[in-house]
Amino acid sequence: MSLIFSPPVQQINSEIARHAGVDLYVLRLDLMHPWVNGNKWFKLKYNLLEAKEKNFTTLLTFGGAYSNHIYATAAAGSLFGFRTIGVIRGEERLPLNPTLSFAVQQGMQLVYLNREMYRQRNTPELEEYLRQSFGEVFIIPEGGSNLNGVRGCTEIIDRAMSTAGYAFDHICVACGTATTLAGIALSLHKGQRAIAFPVLKNGAFLAQEIESLLTNYLASGLPTPFTSPASWELVCDYHFGGYAKVNDELLLFSQQFKEEHDVPLDYVYTAKMFYGVMDLLQQGFFCRGDRLLLVHTGGLQGNIGILTSRS
Repeated sequence: MSLIFSPPVQQINSEIARHAGVDLYVLRLDLMHPWVNGNKWFKLKYNLLEAKEKNFTTLLTFGGAYSNHIYATAAAGSLFGFRTIGVIRGEERLPLNPTLSFAVQQGMQLVYLNREMYRQRNTPELEEYLRQSFGEVFIIPEGGSNLNGVRGCTEIIDRAMSTAGYAFDHICVACGTATTLAGIALSLHKGQRAIAFPVLKNGAFLAQEIESLLTNYLASGLPTPFTSPASWELVCDYHFGGYAKVNDELLLFSQQFKEEHDVPLDYVYTAKMFYGVMDLLQQGFFCRGDRLLLVHTGGLQGNIGILTSRS
């Protein structure tokens, strides 16, 4: 698994941050690998290792038509010698979009489930149906959101601190399934705080998901840097209408941020988190002297789908 190099930590010289008296940095997980990057690498790492240890040859996972997870799993399977099956939400649409075309090019077999069946993806009944259909497959949940995924995400901040050489007061991350946030919370020192920005509307429900992930992980016996999680919180005001919803304001912010700081943002996740952080800085949410680390979780390939849907 040494294909991935240590991601750089980039300081953001922003007038907004300077005015707030805050040091702002970005952990560039998007630069780790052309295809398997961002938090997806960390979520997949121990799933792939378990599959290899148990002699599985086929990975099966789930996602939407523009899923970063489908994209990364297809690439990782090709890189590490697994056959891959992607169970896609909804009906087949031809020609395939760029995400699914890439997955097929990497050797992934695509299977489509209607939305009603797809909602049952985490049930034993559907898993048994899939095993009857495809044989002995190693099933990875949508987004890599299992304890293996949490375990991988406990390693994210260690990479950042070893690269930067110092610690951060607040670690900010976009939040979809809460797996990344849970892993980060388990890896922080006392006094550090994780701040998650849900990209879904009414994202406060994720607090229960986070507590469940943390409780189950600590009870699992899997390795953890600390025996209790650091403090964390959800900031639910920057979803821009819900999952994969964007508007002109967010797109303009993303364009300007890239021009000013040479950091491209994905519209589904990181753009919303970055927008939220910059807005909170202007509101005085953080204390002067704080050092913030914003985790860039990759996913840039999904921008094509967002722009296509708006055209």
